[in-house]
Amino acid sequence: MTTVLLVVHIMIAVALICVVLLQRSEGGALGIGGGGGGFMTGRSAGNALTKTTAVLAAAFFATSLTLTLIARNTSTPTSIFNQAGTPVQGGGGSLPGLVLPSAPPAPAGAPAVPAAPAAPTGPQAPQSK
Repeated sequence: MTTVLLVVHIMIAVALICVVLLQRSEGGALGIGGGGGGFMTGRSAGNALTKTTAVLAAAFFATSLTLTLIARNTSTPTSIFNQAGTPVQGGGGSLPGLVLPSAPPAPAGAPAVPAAPAAPTGPQAPQSK
C-alpha cells in the first residue's frame, strides 16, 4: 500500500512540475511557455492549466498527508538511546547511552602495546631554551 501510494505521489509531483512549466510566463519568470505563440494559447487553455494545477496540487497535498499518517502509524521511532549496552566510561556528555566498540583481545604470545601518551588539557605556551 505504501509503495503504491509513494509511486502515485511521485507521478503527481512530476505532472505538477510539467503543468507549472507549461503555463504562460507573466514577466521575467522561469516558465517555458513565455513566447508569443505557444503550445497552448488562449483564455480557455489558461483556465484549463490553472484548474489542472489546482487539482494536482490538492492531490499532492493529500498524498503527502496520507504518506505521513501511514509512516507515523506503522513504524516505531528508533534512537541510539534505546539500544541496550553500557555507557561510555567517564559518563555524561551529550550521548550518555552511546556504546563504543572495544578492541579485540591480543593473542596470548603477543607483546604488550604501550599506552598512548595523555592528551594535553589545554594549549601549551612555548618554552624558551
